[in-house]
Amino acid sequence: MPDKDYYKILGVNKDAAADEIKKKYRQLAMKYHPDQTKGDKAAEEKFKKISEAYAVLSDKEKRKQYDTFGSTDFQQRYSQEDIFKGFDFSSIFKEFGFGGTPFNRGGNFRFSFGNEAPFGHQTKRQQPQAKGADLVYELPLTLNEIARGTSKTVSLQHGDRSERITVKIPPGMISGKKLRLAGKGEPGPYGGPAGDLFIVSKIIQDPVFEAEEYDLHIHKDVRLTEALLGSNVTIPTLDQRELTLTIPPGTKHKTKMRIAGNGLPHMQGGGKGDLFVHIQIMMPKKLTAAQKKLIQQLAETGL
Repeated sequence: MPDKDYYKILGVNKDAAADEIKKKYRQLAMKYHPDQTKGDKAAEEKFKKISEAYAVLSDKEKRKQYDTFGSTDFQQRYSQEDIFKGFDFSSIFKEFGFGGTPFNRGGNFRFSFGNEAPFGHQTKRQQPQAKGADLVYELPLTLNEIARGTSKTVSLQHGDRSERITVKIPPGMISGKKLRLAGKGEPGPYGGPAGDLFIVSKIIQDPVFEAEEYDLHIHKDVRLTEALLGSNVTIPTLDQRELTLTIPPGTKHKTKMRIAGNGLPHMQGGGKGDLFVHIQIMMPKKLTAAQKKLIQQLAETGL
């Protein structure tokens, strides 16, 4: 199911006020309304899309759900019947200057949204029961757990009832990624279906590595002579290996070097991020007499 950017379809910003959304829909509806396009199939499809977008964005609760969970999750939770439930297009079209809906006049022109027909006179169906509230659970994960994947048991409290759920965490579930567990949210009122549970990852601070999306960062101390003359140093990886990194002669302090493919795995597969090594050149706080003499000799050479 492709994502639907309702704001883009209507041509408004995400922070657009209700009046602006209604005004924009009116402009587009006047342009693509079947009374104006006279059988233009492309215009009909455009009219379907803008009407669906307006049905969502003009409803405070539907818009909140769409903004919170995004297009994909919203479309999984709301059918076409849900989207147009309680929406009176007839009064809107009359307000815009059209004599009712374009879907039930004359018996010739009619189209539906998917398998639903939200406009015109339809056979009455039993209204779907209200769905329970969704829950969001923030789950702390170490970098090692994110790299390998793991299983976690989470405890939920539903009023006076507690529930323990085992959740399989796939590799690559970095901060901000989420899992949807259908039907594991709050129970629906009056026997309606339960909401969903969203597991959101939160990375636990690691003593060695820092994560930036799928990339890892590490700081490596090198001696002044190693930076000046060049050297080979060992770099640890998250999976307990050691890599050899060549420090070129003349490397500067805070140089960032990249080791490709040694970061965190992508959650959807298809490779890994990179490991970035930040070079920290150690400056001696004190010099021995021999070291000071050698530095003075180097100074005399113009170094």
